[in-house]
Amino acid sequence: MTTRNSGAGPIRTLVIGVPIKDEPLAQLRVTFPEITFIHAPFEEMDAHLPVADAIVAWHITSDQVAAAPRLRWLQSFAAGVDKMPFADLTARSILITNASGVHAANIAEHILALMLAFARGLPWLIRTPAKGDWFELPVRDRIFELGEQRLLVVGLGDIGLALAQRAKGLGMEVVGVRRRTDLPIPESVPEVYGVDQLAEVLPTADHVAICLPLTPATHGLFDATMLARMKPSAYIYNVGRGPIIDTAALITALEAGSIAGAGLDVTDPEPLPADSLLWAMENVIVTAHTSGSTPRYWDRIIKILEMNISRFQNGEPLLNQVDPEARY
Repeated sequence: MTTRNSGAGPIRTLVIGVPIKDEPLAQLRVTFPEITFIHAPFEEMDAHLPVADAIVAWHITSDQVAAAPRLRWLQSFAAGVDKMPFADLTARSILITNASGVHAANIAEHILALMLAFARGLPWLIRTPAKGDWFELPVRDRIFELGEQRLLVVGLGDIGLALAQRAKGLGMEVVGVRRRTDLPIPESVPEVYGVDQLAEVLPTADHVAICLPLTPATHGLFDATMLARMKPSAYIYNVGRGPIIDTAALITALEAGSIAGAGLDVTDPEPLPADSLLWAMENVIVTAHTSGSTPRYWDRIIKILEMNISRFQNGEPLLNQVDPEARY
């Protein structure tokens, strides 16, 4: 979705409710001298909302939208916008943009790390002290190679495509599932299926990577029925949002051996309770929602912010516009 910014002229006041560093903030003020930048912690942002033409935040509430009568643009510093009050924002035609693309490289590498960990038997090796003859370790029978295995990437946004490119470098066969089957086929994913074909293609995959946003359409997408479509030797990975997988159904599938393992950077609930059965399973890796961490995050998001401010001031379409119906 691309919508041209046709608001009532350029913005004059931009409220930043995220912990931006002094240097990039100073540079924004130099680059856009016509804008008053108000930097306030999120919990202190409300006092400045009445004068805000634009807001930069992780998310905002319905009450905050109501308190900002001049608001025309909301830049989320997160890629996922499932917490946004879409009804309130769209009722006033407020543009919503996100941080899509900022996390592509690091989250793709995180998924590969999980895949390689299972391939090399690391969960078992880390948890189990090696005793006796090292050449007789039972983990040797569990080790495999990723080359020539089939990876199903569910969600072909920036993260999914970054994963596909890297997986092909390991010699994997990559196929994808996405909502927009009318888009051109990516070079790194020669086979693309619609979401309505997910159940059909799941039994062919050795690895299933969920790179989806959380929306009404994806909530609980991987339920007991869908998980039952996977091969017993297949692994599933979730870097989207926890509720995309039915946690109880996943635990049942893992206990029954109907899937081989799971790499979970996101869970439902989150944080994962200490008494969750997932913690004790040697075929599960939980990484506490750390896949998005990278030292390059701020450099990348500031560039998006700079470009979008410039585009807004010039009446041009903004980058990373969120479709309020699709919720991403």
